[in-house]
Amino acid sequence: MQKDPAINVLGDALQPCSEAPLTGFFRDAHCNTCAEDQGSHTVCAVMTAEFLAYSKYVGNDLSTPRPEFGFAGLKAGDRWCLCAGRFLQAHDEGCAPKVHLSATHLRATDIVPLKVLQEHAFPVEGS
Repeated sequence: MQKDPAINVLGDALQPCSEAPLTGFFRDAHCNTCAEDQGSHTVCAVMTAEFLAYSKYVGNDLSTPRPEFGFAGLKAGDRWCLCAGRFLQAHDEGCAPKVHLSATHLRATDIVPLKVLQEHAFPVEGS
């Protein structure tokens, strides 16, 4: 699989999202993407209890451990490369998580307007 260029929504080099838990379509700690990533796992989101409950309600249980897949389950505060469409859906429903813009792939903006991502930007240290 050929990865798309690792550029974030700010136009800079894509920063890591999470190594623990290990995230990303490629499980490389980055929200990298490619043509085969039909879910566009491109938004580096900070999980909240509200979002995890919402995601489970709409059919994507991210909080329940699945040891058979090596998945410990997510908890509030974890970072995860979220599908752009699910993020937009959560935004529309009023329960979107915060976003690390430096770790969110530029391809997320194919689905989610940059303005929406910026509305949910995780505060950066020193700002």
